[in-house]
Amino acid sequence: MLLSDHAGSVELHPLRYQFPAAQGDRYDDNWLVIGGTVTTPEGSWSFTDPCLLTDEAREVADWLRAVASGKVAVNRPDAEGELSPDTWFVEPVLAFSLADHSEGGAAIRVHLSLEAAPPWRQGDGGGDIYQYVVEVRQDKAALLHAADQWDLALASFPTR
Repeated sequence: MLLSDHAGSVELHPLRYQFPAAQGDRYDDNWLVIGGTVTTPEGSWSFTDPCLLTDEAREVADWLRAVASGKVAVNRPDAEGELSPDTWFVEPVLAFSLADHSEGGAAIRVHLSLEAAPPWRQGDGGGDIYQYVVEVRQDKAALLHAADQWDLALASFPTR
């Protein structure tokens, strides 16, 4: 799944199950290793981390479709300027929120923490959880395409 505009991009791919052989544990059997490549005006980096369960990964496409259809409210920073994502997961590595919505599309934030944070923030534990974001403006068609591509990539990783 590629989310990109003139200022930056986030590309995410499910790569494999963290534990290839199912052992009968609903969590361990369903951890997905996600690969990401990020480009911002500050720099580019990649990460690989087992950060989404199969069910959580499917929520990403649902969220993108909800944004495209106007069903997600804009998420503003709180009084202290802290960001809270709309959708987050067991591992606080990736999260998503809606920065702005217009008739033609939306600006979404991809929150990158811990192992997904940029290398210049790795020494401080990835910075504050959910506070490093890459904001990408997408039109509705691009959001729906990204959701479809994510679903297609996840087809090889059913819940076990």
